[in-house]
Amino acid sequence: MGHESPTIEFLGLTFSQSNLLMVTVASVIVFLIAVLCTRTLAMKPSGAQNFIEWVLDFVKGLVNSNMDWKTGGRFLTLGVTLLMYIFVSNMLGLPFAIVIDHNLWWKSPTADPAITLTLAVMVVVLSHYYGIKMRGFSSYTKDYFKPMAFLFPLKIIEEFANTLTLGLRLYGNIYAGEILLSLLAGLATTGFLGTIGAAIPMLLWQGFSIFVGAIQAFIFTMLTMVYLSHKVSSDH
Repeated sequence: MGHESPTIEFLGLTFSQSNLLMVTVASVIVFLIAVLCTRTLAMKPSGAQNFIEWVLDFVKGLVNSNMDWKTGGRFLTLGVTLLMYIFVSNMLGLPFAIVIDHNLWWKSPTADPAITLTLAVMVVVLSHYYGIKMRGFSSYTKDYFKPMAFLFPLKIIEEFANTLTLGLRLYGNIYAGEILLSLLAGLATTGFLGTIGAAIPMLLWQGFSIFVGAIQAFIFTMLTMVYLSHKVSSDH
């Protein structure tokens, strides 16, 4: 998009200030949604309670489609958090971008590979952790040598491939959407005709980007449950 990301040095490491800002904003929004939707629970639910119950039922369906509830019920909170956090993150950069002194401050955090790959690594590490915790180290490691021991290197490569594809798929879709929006916004600044020519495509693309953002949040959450089920279930 032609803009740099403001950075800060800490303990010899370089951090993107825009990433820190947008991750914090997304986290606060998700937290507020969760609090407001569950603040006054009642037998006759309000619209907000209906929404959060729908999200819970939706993620519960993803869990049940990959593993039995006794095994997968503990991952419901993780799934709900991922679904809401990624969807909110995907939406943040759609309405506008904030650029100050050629530094891009406001964008979708998931339009940065560092964020999406961090989420992917977290998911893969959790899948290994729960696999060992729930099945035991010996039973868990045996899967890497089935059905034949010489496949072990391929299964190690598969773990790295799963991490990359999980993170880069999300990044690629969101980043590409923001690139196109920035190009259309640039066209709109070229004059009256440019504004007219860019207005309708921009509105259409923003609507499509909402759909893509929702689908990508769903895919990421669904694949998280798939990876977890493969690690914690002995029959995979």
